[in-house]
Amino acid sequence: MPLICRHRLRHAAFAVGFAGAALAAPLLHAQDRTAKVPEFKLSTAQSPAFPLGRAGERWAQLVNEAAGAAYEVRQYPGATLSLRDPGREFGALKDGQADLAVGSALAWSGQFPPLGVYALPWLAADAREQAALAGDASLRDAVFARMEASGVVGLAIAPLGEHVLATVKAPIATPSAASGLRVRVMPLRQVIDVYAVLGALPQAMGFAQAQAALAAGTLDGQDAMPTTLVATRAYASGQKFVTRWGAFADVMVFAVRKGAWDSWTEVQRALVRGAAERVAREANALAQEDAALAQLTKDGVTIVRLSTSQRAAFLDAAQPAVTAWANAVGADLANTARAAVAAVAK
Repeated sequence: MPLICRHRLRHAAFAVGFAGAALAAPLLHAQDRTAKVPEFKLSTAQSPAFPLGRAGERWAQLVNEAAGAAYEVRQYPGATLSLRDPGREFGALKDGQADLAVGSALAWSGQFPPLGVYALPWLAADAREQAALAGDASLRDAVFARMEASGVVGLAIAPLGEHVLATVKAPIATPSAASGLRVRVMPLRQVIDVYAVLGALPQAMGFAQAQAALAAGTLDGQDAMPTTLVATRAYASGQKFVTRWGAFADVMVFAVRKGAWDSWTEVQRALVRGAAERVAREANALAQEDAALAQLTKDGVTIVRLSTSQRAAFLDAAQPAVTAWANAVGADLANTARAAVAAVAK
């Protein structure tokens, strides 16, 4: 059978599966049909201006093109389906507030600890190691099996990049320099514990609160992605130094609520999975984070990348928190992740 015919048959099968009995109903006006199209909600914590949000937008676009007018995947950015809290997004997906999501493994690990394996402190400090970690099939399959048992079906993973440490007074090149540092961090226990064991004073706060604290001199910096620092004009609030210390890498996770997944046909699942895998391949978030670092340099920010020995000093100093993190993830997953990184670090 010619390729174009097979494509049309798959497209038709997908549409029939979602349209169901509606195909037997009388023909509706276009406006009425649009109003009655079933909607599947896709959650992202960020808008399409950021890599994570753009991946969600692209995934929805590809699936909608495949489904025709049978239904619509609609993106809800800003974590609006999880009370504007990225840390609650996994739970929102599991419990049915969202049907699909593209989220941060680090943010989701608060509700599903095994995903924290992708952000084990000082495990994957450069782009090659981050790509190897995200691309390791045995690790992905093990994590996804646990996800599905909890009610969420994982479909694809792609590197998201590294968190950097933006500070006001100086870069943070040694563990002793972190002592007493008042730093804004994600409201995630594992991250807070790493900073705390280094002697820092981690604080979880919103953007507006952080801006006020920086202006008042009661905050020394923040843990963030480079794209976030550019978008929020971090340099304008006095954050003139960025340390690439390699503490926390991250990946984007494409997932579907298991109840929705189980209701779809094999053809439908293949198309949704295929679209997720395609977007994961195309995402190229690491390049976008590199571009953000270049922009920060143009804005007058000093970028400092720590050496292997400097990162090792931080790892040693934070070992109690790192060990607790690995225990929460699970020894088997942690060992698989370390092996994946070691294979490319040689």
